[in-house]
Amino acid sequence: PAQVAGVQEIIMVVPTPDGLRNPLVLAAAAVAGVHRVFTVGGAQAVAALAYGTATIPRVDKITGPGNAYVASAKKRVFGQVGIDMIAGPSEILVIADGTTPPDWVAMDLFSQAEHDELAQSILLSPDAAYLDAVRASMERLLPEMPRAAVIRASLQGRGALIHTRSMEEACEISNRIAPEHLEISATEPQRWEPLLRHAGAIFMGAYTSESLGDYCAGPNHVLPTSGTARFSSPLGVYDFQKRSSLIEVSAEGAQGLGRIAAELAYGEGLQAHARAAEMRLKA
Repeated sequence: PAQVAGVQEIIMVVPTPDGLRNPLVLAAAAVAGVHRVFTVGGAQAVAALAYGTATIPRVDKITGPGNAYVASAKKRVFGQVGIDMIAGPSEILVIADGTTPPDWVAMDLFSQAEHDELAQSILLSPDAAYLDAVRASMERLLPEMPRAAVIRASLQGRGALIHTRSMEEACEISNRIAPEHLEISATEPQRWEPLLRHAGAIFMGAYTSESLGDYCAGPNHVLPTSGTARFSSPLGVYDFQKRSSLIEVSAEGAQGLGRIAAELAYGEGLQAHARAAEMRLKA
């Protein structure tokens, strides 16, 4: 989006665990048109971008997700720089009609739980037997996951399998949660999509796994979290654009607008405002 918007210089910061630079990340940066990359991450990277250092330039806007420390840092520097959103721990909500293989849905829930112990993974379905099948799949598949400890802690703390009265009720609950990632794992996802008002990204159908959106499905994947999808949108071109208001009033136009402005200004007790408008009135 920054390239499309015409941003003149795009700077990326990226952590390097164990001092190793990930060639895939650098390749992606090159494809995306990043101009400069700095190997620093976390809250300290946010501070460096906001205030500048001897080696890292100060920027105008900071975008992108991160852990709780990054989110807190972005909140603190807002005003010094612009930010896109306060992106919290990752979330997934799956609405399932019971037709998708349980292993698929179990792994979709794992895909967010493995991010962070604070990640949220929720399944809503009107099919109680299907919920039991997904739970059984989770119990069977979890031991083989490399990040099993993180997944288990996340699911125990912020995971839920919820039996709803109907698919309609599942959509109502989803709107209240306003999840970052919302999968409609159903044979007719187009039937339910019109009922869904709040979500960062909506994945339609059993074959549209959230992980595809993470890496290659197309739309930007910096998404609102923690219920902010009620009033926020995914990162896009508009986040890298700004607008200025242009006002030009003719001598004739100033006669009508000046009287209105003066009357309102006197009502507010702002005499200089009123007189500035009145000076342009013709006698």
